[in-house]
Amino acid sequence: MSGDRDRDSGGRPRQARPRDATGRPLPYGDPRGVDPVSEEPLPPPQALAEAQRLLDGGRAFSAHEVLEAAWKAAPESERELWQGLAQFCVGITHAQRGNRTGSGTLLARGVARLRPYAAAPPHGIDVPGLLTWYDTHRDAPEKAAPPQLT
Repeated sequence: MSGDRDRDSGGRPRQARPRDATGRPLPYGDPRGVDPVSEEPLPPPQALAEAQRLLDGGRAFSAHEVLEAAWKAAPESERELWQGLAQFCVGITHAQRGNRTGSGTLLARGVARLRPYAAAPPHGIDVPGLLTWYDTHRDAPEKAAPPQLT
């Protein structure tokens, strides 16, 4: 490590501290930490499957990290879609942490980015289903079953 941030051999910031299931940093060496997810982007089908597995396991923050990597690697025509998916998961993360205001803000931002893809979503993403999930659960997303991405 160098300075006050963890960095890889190329000097890029990396988070080596363990995190709990909701993404909160824990002290170094804390055994309550969950397995980290790769920061490398996955192809869309694998990114969606991994993000869904993490959502189903109560790890919306980790799902967000998977989707964020996909967003940053996506072609320009899909960047808003992947960013919307990542923000949707961050909104769920805030709900899991008890932050209703943050949850509402991030879910709404994600939904705004997803809406334009509702008519013809790529990669089998169930954008209409995500929008319905939001409309149904936006007031208490922490109490709902995780949304289905595909």
